[in-house]
Amino acid sequence: MRIRFKPWARPELEASKFYIDNPEDYKGKWRSLFKEDKPLHLELGCGKGSFISNLAIRHPETNYIAIDLVDAMLGLAKRNIEAAYGEVNKEVDNVYLTRYDIERVLNIFDKEDKIERIYINFCNPWPRGKHHKKRLTHTRQLEKYREFLKDDGEIYFKTDDDSLFSDSLTYFVDCGFRILDKTYDLESRPDFWDNIMTEHEKMFMEQGIKIKALKAQKMEFMVEK
Repeated sequence: MRIRFKPWARPELEASKFYIDNPEDYKGKWRSLFKEDKPLHLELGCGKGSFISNLAIRHPETNYIAIDLVDAMLGLAKRNIEAAYGEVNKEVDNVYLTRYDIERVLNIFDKEDKIERIYINFCNPWPRGKHHKKRLTHTRQLEKYREFLKDDGEIYFKTDDDSLFSDSLTYFVDCGFRILDKTYDLESRPDFWDNIMTEHEKMFMEQGIKIKALKAQKMEFMVEK
């Protein structure tokens, strides 16, 4: 998703208490940032932050990290988080934002971070075959997430794209994940998870596009005899 340059974004992020500009310095030490040691969840590609702002305020029992590569997106996410917490007169104390290229995510996370859940929402489907390796759910990426996702840790994924979803089901299994549940129509499954509707999700549903979703769990690879 393209977004116009916002000159205020970088200065606001640098001044924010919940933005990390040097994520590589926290590799293996992300938990030390938070006031309390709680389950740690990660959103990859947070965009404007509508998802993470609502998720974090709804679940104070969990700590969150949200990543994106674009300053303008992160600036909007920062403002959305502040607005959500401001509505309940609460300090932002369980979420951090950072800017980084997700393809290089192993530069900023390792097994010591003990990430318990990863959220991937409406990532770029990269429909052309030669670009499939850029997908955030491709096996090349899933292998990286396995490095810092706790044993039995989970990935929650949703998309509007049929081909991406179908291929991702294979990617997860091939990479040693167990599909806990899946749906081809998230709206019809209110019990599927504690869903927070994103801006993209609402737009797609208004167009009559069904949202696909899955929950996958990290398993040990089976050793072939």
